[in-house]
Amino acid sequence: MAAAAARAYQLPPEEPEHGTGRMPLLGHLEELRKRLIRCCLAVAAGMAVAFIWLDRIVSFVLAPARAALPAASTLIFTRPSEAFALHIDVALIAGAVLALPVIMWQVWRFIAPGLYAREKKLAIPFVLLTTAGALGGAAFSHYIIFPYTLVFFGTFSSPELRFMPRLEDAFDLYLKMLVGNIVVFQIPAVVFFLARMRLVTAGFLARNIKYAVLIIFIAAAVLTPSTDPWSQTIFATPMLALYGLSIGIAWLAAPRRTTES
Repeated sequence: MAAAAARAYQLPPEEPEHGTGRMPLLGHLEELRKRLIRCCLAVAAGMAVAFIWLDRIVSFVLAPARAALPAASTLIFTRPSEAFALHIDVALIAGAVLALPVIMWQVWRFIAPGLYAREKKLAIPFVLLTTAGALGGAAFSHYIIFPYTLVFFGTFSSPELRFMPRLEDAFDLYLKMLVGNIVVFQIPAVVFFLARMRLVTAGFLARNIKYAVLIIFIAAAVLTPSTDPWSQTIFATPMLALYGLSIGIAWLAAPRRTTES
């Protein structure tokens, strides 16, 4: 009888660090829909703010192209709606940049239910690192990679051939490089979370650095418009720096073992 009474007043078992019940497929889709809607609303709010200074933002985006063009060259547009479409696209990009912390937070909120309690504490580092990586990649593309590429293409200009790129083509190249560098600059953030989850270590990255250097220079050779080794080195240098930074991040982020007395 006493045992039965004890079981009746027994406290409920402690909730596990992450739930044993699985969310059904429709639940995942509903959660994804909710996060996407919030991201779209944040981007729309960012676009509304960007429209206030849209002319200045467009001038900022086109500044590297104008500076890299040879003398007597200029950007041109041949379709009536081309310049209008550029302004809308630039407003969209600016809105996404302004909404970046909100977008990263929504991404975290979507993946957080599948993490353990100790991993959920990484929300703020996730938002800060991914946002900083995106801004760093965008700045590197805007100030270095894109102007350098246009300068290279402009070297083929001659008295018979004048380099006057279309606005749409130049902006398309700008956008591709922007997105590519934003993705590349997420390497430290990815390594940080892999190290926190014990999926990668600084020792592993250091031991395989020779393979990483080979892969980086192969990627630089594919992405570099010029074939000379100096140009490839310029393109590979930031990737090498990011890999070296990732080794340090993996060492700092690795969970420390505590010794019990």
